[in-house]
Amino acid sequence: MKHRQRTRAVHRSRPSAATRRVAGAVAAAALLGGLAGCGSSSQPPQHGGPKYTGTGHEKQKDGGAAAQGSGETGKHGRALPQGHRGKRAARGFSLVATGDLLVHDSIIRQARSDAGGSDYDFRRMIAGAKPMARGADLAICHMETVYGPDGGPFTGYPLFKTPPQLARSVKDTGYDSCSTASNHTLDAGSEGVSRTLKAMDAAGLEHVGSARSAAERKRPAMLRAGGAKVAQLAYTYGTNGIPVPEGKPWLVNLIDPKQIIADARAARRAGADVVVASVHWGTEWQEDPDSLQRSVAEKLTASRSGGRRDLDLIIGTHAHVPQAYEKVNGTWVVYGMGDQIAGKMNDPRGSMGTAARFRFAPPAKRGHGEWTVEKAGFTPFMMANEPRFTLVNLASKESRRAGDSQQDTAYASIRKVVLSRGAAKDGLRMVP
Repeated sequence: MKHRQRTRAVHRSRPSAATRRVAGAVAAAALLGGLAGCGSSSQPPQHGGPKYTGTGHEKQKDGGAAAQGSGETGKHGRALPQGHRGKRAARGFSLVATGDLLVHDSIIRQARSDAGGSDYDFRRMIAGAKPMARGADLAICHMETVYGPDGGPFTGYPLFKTPPQLARSVKDTGYDSCSTASNHTLDAGSEGVSRTLKAMDAAGLEHVGSARSAAERKRPAMLRAGGAKVAQLAYTYGTNGIPVPEGKPWLVNLIDPKQIIADARAARRAGADVVVASVHWGTEWQEDPDSLQRSVAEKLTASRSGGRRDLDLIIGTHAHVPQAYEKVNGTWVVYGMGDQIAGKMNDPRGSMGTAARFRFAPPAKRGHGEWTVEKAGFTPFMMANEPRFTLVNLASKESRRAGDSQQDTAYASIRKVVLSRGAAKDGLRMVP
């Protein structure tokens, strides 16, 4: 997809005037319409709502160790000129989203080696995604694991504590926002959530799906992309049996279709032109979306307010294998993008993933009607593990190794499953 106008992320750590206006609008919407989850009774219980069959077995094979002018900025911090905001209101935008950042022990060791043995650096490993992420107006990742304290100790499966340097590496690669709701969100308790979000704030990386307070829970990640204000929401099916601490239901968002729809409507009242839901769901190692994924997708995409859809895009994570893309009730659903970062696992499909790529067009008349997806695409990736862990863009002739049987197998496998539910007939295309 061609490069378009850069994105401005709203940073919670040092709010600008524009940020305060967005936050105020969300708060007002919550008071007027009830942003679900305001009290302990309205947050879905750990085992309430839909039940999912994911097991949390992400075990790896080795088991181891302030702008001027308009007040808005471009994606990489350049000030936009006076009057630019009004002009770009009619422009579309490009969005890219990628799968799980699953930091196993072997990935931690690789990041240590890449930093020369005295720090942790993940940038080389995921450099294959940099042209795509930096070229999109909005780039979204999934931060599956929580961070350990500065200096460690850092651990992989089963209770992850990831080096906080990952946040800066992801931001430098070009990502703007990451979902943080996963089955590992509570691996290190509330401290892990706080450490993770603090590091992401410091890196200038927006986040949604976990929170440090009830007030933070009420705010979606609100981002500016092209001429649109985009709200990102995020939810998980559960937390591997770790109970949400008493009195802190806001620590992690659990999947409940009514909750998601209420949040989407509140975001829309707060000014969102496009609402994107990141959902951590499904059955691990199963390429076909399970019955509950399909059921929840059906409910969310069928929901309308005033004749307008409540959610404009659903992007899924968790299964560790790429899953199908499909239009449901006219809305694109990516059931699962697979892993972006992962150690070597028993099933080689754990190294496979996709980038979901969508081009949104504005309504014909400014302020009236829906933004729509005019182009839908996907890019197949894999995490090669020899001689070093390296993210490979399988659609790029420059990145893919000709005659590499492992890469050839991954390429064919990913294409087959992504298109398995008829997405090609709805216009989905592979793009490098």
